[in-house]
Amino acid sequence: MSTVSGAVRPPILDVVDGNESGSSGVSWPAIAVGAVVAAAMGFALTTLGAGIGLSSVSPWSRGASAAAVANGALAWMVSAQAISAIFGGYVAGRLRTKWVGVHSDEVYFRDTAHGFAVWAVSVVLTAVIGATAMTAVVEGGANVAGHAAEMGVAAGTSAMANAGSNPAAYYADTLLRSDTAAHGAEDPNMRGEVARIIVAGVRDGKLSDADEAYLAQVVAARTGLSAADAQARVASVTGEARQAAARVEEAARSAAEAARKSAAHFAYWLFAGLLLAAFLSSFAATLGGRQRDHVHG
Repeated sequence: MSTVSGAVRPPILDVVDGNESGSSGVSWPAIAVGAVVAAAMGFALTTLGAGIGLSSVSPWSRGASAAAVANGALAWMVSAQAISAIFGGYVAGRLRTKWVGVHSDEVYFRDTAHGFAVWAVSVVLTAVIGATAMTAVVEGGANVAGHAAEMGVAAGTSAMANAGSNPAAYYADTLLRSDTAAHGAEDPNMRGEVARIIVAGVRDGKLSDADEAYLAQVVAARTGLSAADAQARVASVTGEARQAAARVEEAARSAAEAARKSAAHFAYWLFAGLLLAAFLSSFAATLGGRQRDHVHG
């Protein structure tokens, strides 16, 4: 030991470990190939699943129920993730370089990490690149089916289309219905005006006093009913219109709630499938690594 001004200087330690390799323990080429294999396999299986799903439903006949199709889609999605992860992880394990002079526990950890990295990269590839292609496949099949259904029902719905798509027109017709001949010539714009008044009453929750009185006058003049009977008909028909609108609104809310629950259910299963795929990819990489190094037992 040397001294400076009487103080003892500690010895300089060599911080370079002669057993440490200068190369990284990550085989990125193997990870990249495994990730591409996993992404491609996942895309192929998803495309096959879309074809099977579209073949199982038809607008012309009773096929599988909506619940059965949804459950089948979830099961296929999880299976596709698992199978593609196994292929990708195993390929990465077989293609990675052989680590010389590394403890078996460290080799096992590195293989596991390589499999996990394959899963992570493949998920990113699928999200960035594959999602657009998968969506195009599914939407393309759905558009074909929808176009066929539209062409098939076009002739049957032409009469309804010509009659108009405004639901308030039915209630206007009901309001002005008469068993006797019309009193005087009817204004062709009158029914449209009556329908618009009914729509405003449904939107606002009730007719204004002026609109209600006006409709009663129109009904009395058109049907020959007394003022009291015409007012009673206005109240009855507009009440039915509000009830119908309430039923439609409730059905829309129920559909939106069902869609929300289905989306949440799908997200949970997607998360579970991703976790399973991460585990299987890591495990398959260890198997591939063992066969790569010819380690048995």
